[in-house]
Formats: sequence, C-alpha cells, structure tokens
Amino acid sequence: MQKVYADMPGRLPAIDRIHLHIKRGEIFGIIGHSGAGKSTLLRCVNLLERPTSGTIRIDGEEMMRLDAKQLQAKRRKIGMIFQHFNLLSSATVAENVAFPLKLSGMGQAKIQARIQELLELVGLLEHASKYPNQLSGGQKQRVGIARALANHPDILLCDEATSALDPQTTNAILALLLDINHKLGITILLITHEMQVIRAICDRVAVMENGLIVETGNVLDVFLKPQHAVTKDFVGQVSDFTAQTSSAHLDVPSNSAAGTLIRITYVGQQTYEPILFEIVKSTTVSFAILQGTISAMKGVPYGQLVVRLTGGQPGDTELVIAKLRQEDIDVEVIAQ
Repeated sequence: MQKVYADMPGRLPAIDRIHLHIKRGEIFGIIGHSGAGKSTLLRCVNLLERPTSGTIRIDGEEMMRLDAKQLQAKRRKIGMIFQHFNLLSSATVAENVAFPLKLSGMGQAKIQARIQELLELVGLLEHASKYPNQLSGGQKQRVGIARALANHPDILLCDEATSALDPQTTNAILALLLDINHKLGITILLITHEMQVIRAICDRVAVMENGLIVETGNVLDVFLKPQHAVTKDFVGQVSDFTAQTSSAHLDVPSNSAAGTLIRITYVGQQTYEPILFEIVKSTTVSFAILQGTISAMKGVPYGQLVVRLTGGQPGDTELVIAKLRQEDIDVEVIAQ
C-alpha cells in the first residue's frame, strides 16, 4: 500500500510498500518518530485517508470497493480513539457516548442501556451527567473509549491515545485497553512513539521510519533482539540493557580478566532457573556476571545477562556455550 499527498514536496510517499497482516483479537502496535507515517497508515485502515495504491481488506472485504453506504456501515464496526479525546464540549459524558448510537438509529431505551453498560466498563458510571471540562485527562480518554465501543466494533484504532496523559494515567488507560481486549476479543491497532506502550500491551509491533516499515515481529523478539537502528533507539527508551553488539559499548570494568564475553537471553520459566550455574559447574570454567536484568512482558518473564567466562580446560568455554544453546537459550558471543 502507498499514500502520496498531492501537495507534498517532490510527491514523496507518506507511506510506501506497506504490507501488514493483523490477526483477529490481537493488539498490534505501530511505533515511529514524528513524521514516520504511522498516523497516515492508521487513517488508511478506515479510509479516512484513501491510499494512492494498494488494497485494504478487513475480514476478507475489500474496503476500497465499498460504496458510500457500505463504507459507512463498515466504519461503525471500526472504533477510533484520539490523542486529544475529540469530545463534544457542550454534551455530557452520557451524551457523548450516545452520539454514535443515535447516528446508527438505535432506540432510546437501548441507547440508555448501552450507555450504562459502557460507562460501567470504563469506570465512569457516576460521572454520566458531567461535562468534559469537569473531567481529568484520563477520564476524558475513558469517555472516548466508551464512545468508540458504542456500536460493538470488531476493531479499535488508537491514535496516540496516551500521549497527552501522565505516566500513571497512561498505565491505567493501557490496563483498560488490555482488559477490553481480553473481555471483548476486540482487535486493537494502536500507534505510538513510546516503546513503553508497546511493551505494556502489544502482541506484535511494526517499526516505521520515513514511511516504511523497517522491522516487524513479536514484541518480545523485537525488544530483545532489535535489528534496525531506529528499533534499538526505541528499545533504549525503556531498557537499561540496550542491544549493543560490541564490548566497547558495554559498561564493564576496564580491568576485567581476559576471557570470553557473552550475552545470554532467557525467556519464560528458564529465566528463574540456575541453568548457567549448573552448566558451568560441570566444567573447569569460571564465570562473572557483569550486567543483568529480569523483567516481564504481558506476563512472560525474560532476562538478559552479560557474562565473562574465564579459565578452564581447552574447549570448556565452547562446551558451556553449546550446552546453553541446547537448553534453547540464546547466546551471543560479544568478545573473545
């Protein structure tokens, strides 16, 4: 897919060569710096921006072939929440949530029941009669989420939905989105410039730069083994353990003993098991842990260690590395 704006200098594509398949029920993140093209890509999904070339299929239906009436009906099944909330300032919380329901022709009794259901879901039932200027930023975004869910959408598009919020409120909104995904099975496509957002709730991620997708994959894989320079930059936002490949970049003592420097990556339950100790003690090798971290992503624990292996009989260091890899542990030799 490609999108070119007629007034862009040199008619350079805002997005180009975009190929994405998003699975039903997953939370998919798109991350990039300002101007990377992520907002354009998101708005192409529901044809708020019409691609210059390419196709968009939702549940096998080609969006660009729909007539105006069909497109309107399809858009009702695609909710959208925005960075700056886009609430009606002269309408109450309940009226803001009711707005898309009235447009769809729902009866008043059903609208009232749906409002109560949605406000209860987002934790705002007691604020139904308030106006947006009486709400905090997090509460406004909860109204936006309730409104986006009004017509039982299959897909929820999130356009920098937490960028205007403080960190504590951001975490609360992300927890709400994760809860909605679990309870309703709704597919969530979000864009952000914050790796913490991706790390907190996304299953897979695409990294954008200059209108192109430069890297994509499962969040844990991309986080632990970023390939592109811009991905490494984003990972560095939330990790004290950046994926540098040279010993010169590692914060290790200059007087460290000679030996083999390796990076070990654990994923899952093996993170908490003494695998390295058990393997090393069966050899004459000694080891020192120079750096290390343990964390979790969507309930999956992971850890990384930088270890210096020293001493031992000839071949023992290679044996340790081989045995670690036999345990399905990723081992990278940084320096020898």
